[in-house]
Amino acid sequence: MQHFLPNGQILELRQAVPDDAPVLLSYFRQLISETDFLLYTRQEAAAWTVEEERDFILSFSKEANDLLLIAFAGNQLIGTLSIRQNTFWKEAHLGNLGIGVLHSYWNMGIARRMMTAGTRWAEQHPELEIIQLSVVANNERAIQLYRNFGFMEYGRMPKGTRQPDGSYVDNILMSKRVKPL
Repeated sequence: MQHFLPNGQILELRQAVPDDAPVLLSYFRQLISETDFLLYTRQEAAAWTVEEERDFILSFSKEANDLLLIAFAGNQLIGTLSIRQNTFWKEAHLGNLGIGVLHSYWNMGIARRMMTAGTRWAEQHPELEIIQLSVVANNERAIQLYRNFGFMEYGRMPKGTRQPDGSYVDNILMSKRVKPL
């Protein structure tokens, strides 16, 4: 699907394929260098290989129950959204969401468009009922985005994330029901 961005570029959203591995790895390394809101460190991202990235993409394409959505502006990969269904039967109604957008593309509605596409995918999923996520408490922009999409806080993990400087930040646990009870 395509959308127009405020800067005049066309935004294309599609599912990732194994051939996207090199560009996805480059995007991932840039994203990690721009923020401490994600779980990976710069050193972990630097050690990741194209083959590992290809395997990561394949893990989504092998499972129709999982989604790895990528966002392009022109030829540049600028965002990703993933939803992974829990594998245990007792938790198969739960999906775990992750999202990222390159800093130079913030405030253009890209995360909102990816969240809309991801939510619609989850609503059509035969088993998913709830999407859940964890977000660091100082990521106020992301928290507001999730609230705008109907996610509600259901708990906190005090000092759940250690920052590169050695300090700790709480993790906020949020969820959204995508199917009625």
